[in-house]
Amino acid sequence: MKLIITDIENFSIPVEGDHKIIKPQGNIQHCIGCFGCWAKTPGKCVLLDGYEETGRDMGKCTELIIVSRCHYGSVSPFVKMIQDRAISYTHADFVIRKGEMHHKRRYKNIITLSSHLYGENITTIEKETALELLKANAENYDGLVKDVYFYQSVEDLGDVVL
Repeated sequence: MKLIITDIENFSIPVEGDHKIIKPQGNIQHCIGCFGCWAKTPGKCVLLDGYEETGRDMGKCTELIIVSRCHYGSVSPFVKMIQDRAISYTHADFVIRKGEMHHKRRYKNIITLSSHLYGENITTIEKETALELLKANAENYDGLVKDVYFYQSVEDLGDVVL
C-alpha cells in the first residue's frame, strides 16, 4: 500500500494501486510527547482526533509519499505534525544501525520514501536540505530513499501520477 501524506485539502493527484491519503480534515492535535503510543496503546496515538492510526498505517505501507509545500527545505507544519504523530511506527527501544543509535522497528515492512515539494523559487540550499531530511527520515524508519521532486506550484503537480 502507498501512504500519501499531504497538506493539500482538495487533493486530486491520481494514485496508482492500493493507497491511503492523509490530508487536512478537522483539527489535528500536536504530539504531546506522552509516549502513550509506545507504552499505553502500542502503535496508536492516544489523542483521538482522526489521525491516531498514522503509525499503524505506516506499518501497512511499502511506500510513503509526501506531497507538501516546501518550507525552508522541509515540509509544511501540517505534514510535520503528521510525521510527529506517527512516531509509534517505531518501537521505543533502540538499535545501532550504521554506527548510529535509532529506534527499533515495530513492523516488518520496509518503506520507500519520496517527497513531492512545491513552492515558488525553491533554492538550491532548500533542495539539498529536503534531500538530507528525506535521507534522515528513511534512516530513522529503517527505510529506503526513492527521490525528492520539486514543483513551482500545486498546479504543476497536475501531470504527476503517484
